[in-house]
Amino acid sequence: MSTPTGDKHDGSFADPTGVPATYEDSAPSAITTPDSGDHSAPDPEAVRDTRRPAGKSPDGIAHTKAAATWTGLVVGAIVLIILLIFILQNLDSVPVSIFVWTFELPLGVGMLLAAIAGALVMALAGGVRILQIRRAAKRK
Repeated sequence: MSTPTGDKHDGSFADPTGVPATYEDSAPSAITTPDSGDHSAPDPEAVRDTRRPAGKSPDGIAHTKAAATWTGLVVGAIVLIILLIFILQNLDSVPVSIFVWTFELPLGVGMLLAAIAGALVMALAGGVRILQIRRAAKRK
């Protein structure tokens, strides 16, 4: 590999004595352990435990099912508002064909129905997998 004139990054490096060496010439460094003289392991009693109890936030307030439900409802309401805005902005009728039936729907409603159908297919596949795992767990 050629390097431009004056470029010092040519695949080699200098050791502390100033003698250039290449990556191929270097030997792996020694592995140090807590028992080696190079360093020691920290004292377990001196290390502060920074873990927090399960279900506690950094400010010490416990997370409850009611709080999780409220958060889910707020997020769901926001998603529904966004969906409503999307549907109201896409009211142009488009032809929809399913098997032998053809009918017209507003574009936003058609896309919403397609998303719901996709979610149902995903839920069906997930439900089948959960049943498989439960049967396998019962056999053990």
